[in-house]
Amino acid sequence: MNTSPASSPSPADDSVTVRQTWREVWRSYLEPASLRMFALGFSAGLPLLLVLGTLSFRLREAGIDRATIGYLSWVGLAYAFKWCWAPLVDRLPIPLLTQALGRRRSWLLVSQLAIVGGLVGMALADPRQTLGPVVWCALLVAVASATQDIALDAFRIESADTRHQGVLAATYQTGYRLAMIWAGAGVLWVAAWAEVSPAAAPAAGVIRAAYQQSAWQLAYLVMAASMLLGVLTVLFSREPFRAALPPARNLVEWLRGALVEPFADFLGRYRWQAVLILALIGTYRISDVVMGIMANPFYVDMGYTKDQVASVTKVYGVIMTLAGAFVGGALTVRFGIYRILMLGAALSALTNLLFAWLAGHGHDLTALIAVISADNLSAGIASAAFIAYLSGLTNVQYSATQYALFSSMMLLAPKWLAGFSGVVVDAVGYTVFFNGTALLGLPVLLLVWVSMRKMPLSA
Repeated sequence: MNTSPASSPSPADDSVTVRQTWREVWRSYLEPASLRMFALGFSAGLPLLLVLGTLSFRLREAGIDRATIGYLSWVGLAYAFKWCWAPLVDRLPIPLLTQALGRRRSWLLVSQLAIVGGLVGMALADPRQTLGPVVWCALLVAVASATQDIALDAFRIESADTRHQGVLAATYQTGYRLAMIWAGAGVLWVAAWAEVSPAAAPAAGVIRAAYQQSAWQLAYLVMAASMLLGVLTVLFSREPFRAALPPARNLVEWLRGALVEPFADFLGRYRWQAVLILALIGTYRISDVVMGIMANPFYVDMGYTKDQVASVTKVYGVIMTLAGAFVGGALTVRFGIYRILMLGAALSALTNLLFAWLAGHGHDLTALIAVISADNLSAGIASAAFIAYLSGLTNVQYSATQYALFSSMMLLAPKWLAGFSGVVVDAVGYTVFFNGTALLGLPVLLLVWVSMRKMPLSA
């Protein structure tokens, strides 16, 4: 795997790559670039739940009202607006550190250390006494985590050619998903283990609150220590690519290079095809995103218990998604990006038909497992191919800015449309709704087919 590309990955690169054998494809998952991406994916996936889902559990146990907890979820908006400061991550050097480590590694290291500091602050702050420190530390973690995502996407794109992006995407997703399990379930296990049992209470007859600050403090400190995997990976990695940036004569010229040129470069390279590209990016995940909003209400209405849903969709489902990511990454290397983009889009739409069948079939745990298997496996395949596609569109001169823009806009239309999903289900029922979300995948297949003909990435 090429770890130091001499030029920007582009669609043309994919067309001249010699097709690899299956042995070579699977061996690429054990190459240093893939293993580094696994560790960095873990570092990227860890903070998300610690400032959203897990934090809401902790705050509710501490007696914080639900309305306040709901407002605090807005710290997650940092991830949606990361494109705003992506140009700075792309162009702004960090004094001394960038010279020593390079542009990508210096930003990765600073953001990771900020995450560690924020998590330590969240660990030490007691939300029962004052909520302010918890909120500010959570906001620091969210902004630093989004910044890490920007630098990491650029690091990944610059670490391999276009065809190998599927492999890096698969290993990244593996680390990311495992980190989410650790930050979601692992932190609860640590907090539960650290709790003082009633029998060990310091004074007999004393009634303690359910919330124990010491237990949560240890749990969040363990999560902060877990970030060291990413820190060490950055320190022992090489800067994948050193692009010589043209010197700016003044502030206006620097701002033009940081804020205007990344977008002008994209439009200049693809011209009218940019419309086709943006249409595909904005709709590729529409089928599963719109359907996914109603998945949990559907499980409840079908009579599945919380334990069944957690076991099948959260644990087993994650495993199937990871399997799909590995399969998608391998298929992308073997057959090219567009073929697997088409496969992923088709499977994502078809598996929604399985949910429609399940709605008519009724409560059946075996059927649920089968549907989740197909749905999550398809999602993993589609994600690996899509990440590889987005990576191939970027110019390494502006990879952080351009990829941040792509990854942010790909959810805008699907998320907006998904907001009406509950109204639709109330009006027509689950079966018609799931069938309708499958039909949303038809325009995506057409866009992939047109893109394949107009902008070939593979032979």
